[in-house]
Amino acid sequence: MIVVAALSVLAGTALACFLAVLPGLHIYNVMGLAVLLIYKMQSIGMAVVPELYLPFMIGLVVGWSVLNTIPSVLLGAPDESAIFTVLPGQKYLMTGRGYEGAMIIGAGSLIGLFILVFIVAPFAPKFLPVARNVFAPHMHWILWVIITFILMTEWPKGGTCGPAGWPKFADAWSTLSAGIFTFILSGLFGFLLLYRAPIDIDNAFQNIMPAFVGLFAIPWCLLNVLCGANVPKQYVRDTLNINGDLLLRGGIAGGIGGGFAAFFPVVTGGVGGLLAGHATAQRDERVFLMSQGVSKVVYYAGALMLFFVPGLFLTRGGGAWIIKGLYTPKTWGDYYLALGSIALAGGLSFLLMSPLTKWMLKLMKKVDYRLISIVALGIIVALVFSMTGGIGLFVMVVGTGIGLIPVLFGSRRLNCLGILLLPIACNMSGMGEPIAAFLGLL
Repeated sequence: MIVVAALSVLAGTALACFLAVLPGLHIYNVMGLAVLLIYKMQSIGMAVVPELYLPFMIGLVVGWSVLNTIPSVLLGAPDESAIFTVLPGQKYLMTGRGYEGAMIIGAGSLIGLFILVFIVAPFAPKFLPVARNVFAPHMHWILWVIITFILMTEWPKGGTCGPAGWPKFADAWSTLSAGIFTFILSGLFGFLLLYRAPIDIDNAFQNIMPAFVGLFAIPWCLLNVLCGANVPKQYVRDTLNINGDLLLRGGIAGGIGGGFAAFFPVVTGGVGGLLAGHATAQRDERVFLMSQGVSKVVYYAGALMLFFVPGLFLTRGGGAWIIKGLYTPKTWGDYYLALGSIALAGGLSFLLMSPLTKWMLKLMKKVDYRLISIVALGIIVALVFSMTGGIGLFVMVVGTGIGLIPVLFGSRRLNCLGILLLPIACNMSGMGEPIAAFLGLL
């Protein structure tokens, strides 16, 4: 079984290599398709053992969380957790240092994997169940603090145009208002999907998927296709300008941010990246980039690890929720299987980081990256339709309309996470049903 599990991890990681370089395609969408395939096989009498599909799915998530950095930096098409692309990562790309930027984030991913496997994992079964019991009564106000922090940090970016007085005030508040409006609108959208889910009950586990695709993936693909900038010539360096001090500072900041996102409900990698970014409020862009790599891997891989921790079995993140529909961990053997899969997939993914980044740079020389975005857009739409049908496409289109607001007005795309944060925070505070009734959803 060990050999079967190892081969399954390798297969998942290999598939992640292909999926990760497609801009805008989220791994959870592919996992949903894999679940449907497993259900189909079981319905016709073909048994699929957990030792086969669990390592495969872990390899998918871990491999994608490491390698998705490549399109995030080189193609400017992040998922909801990759806030760095519009900051130092994009700056590296536009100065011909895209390879260096991607590899610095990749180094952060390796640090994140080290933190999970060698620092957190040995102590998780003893301390994390206690931490859950301590924090459980306080989850509601913690979520409200996070929401407040997100909105407060959407700082005015204008105020330089027009005469003094109201024109400058309006200019300063244009992006800020767009950010707040995006959060409220996506939050109302979340209430609608939560209380009046339009997706067929057979695909209920993918209820939120079309909305997330519309909010985060489609707008950036469209932006790349319609008005992408010309990417300058890129240079490949043999060494990275990093040292132990950078690794330590980036690891601590990213580990805290990603760990917070993995442990607390509804908090995603985007919020973890935001916290890590503020924790590294300093001038060294390398620390910021590295912390984002740490945060992203700790969030995605850490959320899966928490699902397997004995005595905890905490369901956090889309990957854990999808796997829970197939299998519930019960033993220490499941935990060791998950840890081994995370370590193997993470190590292999990091080794593939450099050759895949170089391959992508060569591809960008031969093929216009607008064409790459068109292909990715077609694959995304096809996945949404195959899993949720026409109604899923409609939900995706509505999400795209909301997701285009921050793109067009220059506000933070993280505000689209109101689709989860607002309804869940209201439900945890006992206000969800009254608000839903007021909106006519009950």
